Amino acid sequence: MTRVAGIDCGTNSIRLLVADLAVPDSASGAGSTGELVELDRRMTIVRLGQGVDKTGRLAPEALERTFAACREYAAVIKEFGVGTDRLRFVATSASRDAENREDFVKGVVEILGVEPEVITGDQEAEFSFTGATGELHGADRRLVVDIGGGSTEFVVGNKHVEAARSVDIGCVRLTERHVRHDPPAAEEVAAIRADVRAAMDLAAETVPITEAETLVGLAGSVTTVAAIALGLPEYDSERVHHSRISRAQVDEVVARLLGSTHDERAAIPVIHPGRVDVIVAGALVLAEIMERTGAAEVVVSEHDILDGIALSVA
Repeated sequence: MTRVAGIDCGTNSIRLLVADLAVPDSASGAGSTGELVELDRRMTIVRLGQGVDKTGRLAPEALERTFAACREYAAVIKEFGVGTDRLRFVATSASRDAENREDFVKGVVEILGVEPEVITGDQEAEFSFTGATGELHGADRRLVVDIGGGSTEFVVGNKHVEAARSVDIGCVRLTERHVRHDPPAAEEVAAIRADVRAAMDLAAETVPITEAETLVGLAGSVTTVAAIALGLPEYDSERVHHSRISRAQVDEVVARLLGSTHDERAAIPVIHPGRVDVIVAGALVLAEIMERTGAAEVVVSEHDILDGIALSVA
């Protein structure tokens, strides 16, 4: 067993996983098939991608929120005795897009002692697939969709990735780009749907998104929609993990969210406060994906890119 830590810093949230990792002698690297024994998993909404779609830069207040979370995570990592040689920090969409990403890199190095890896969309897809499918069995071909804050990854494969594509649709990006009313106006919803459809056209150029037997959904928008559909009185990751949510259930949740004000969404106990303003766009992305692919249901996974990052440390 090797104690490892992985950090996933996305457009909306930053997350930490500390785990003991057992890897077979023949497996190592990004696609390893080791087993994780989770010790600590936590998430903080920092909205690092605030305004990036419009300005091309990381906002000072967004950087400070992110650095505050990094300081908290540094204390946890130290408590579990994980050295910097067993810590991997991966940064995704917002830091890929920002002109001032060096300010972000410098701050992370000062706090955690490791340089964040600003990975490509294809690498992000690989980690997401590895983390999400490690516990799934069977020979079915899977389409894994990771709906993030700034981008969404489409990955097809079974044990290994066959094809992957990252496109610039995410709950934060789409909300900032289109939403000006509460609830969103019909034309704003139509604009979000149009962006998602155009992005799926791009993804379909390299990924056979309509040819998989199973749709697997990852990240906060998907897990939140699942928790609402399940009618949970409070968020329960064990109930959400590997739940199967039908297309009809997703459509019902979308309709409910589209008719709700910010305050009404905030009163839904399973929606994290940091997702209240962006969950409508995230749910619309999922609904459009299910319509395009013809999926009757989505298998929801709590394990995702963060698990893939931790697995890759060995």
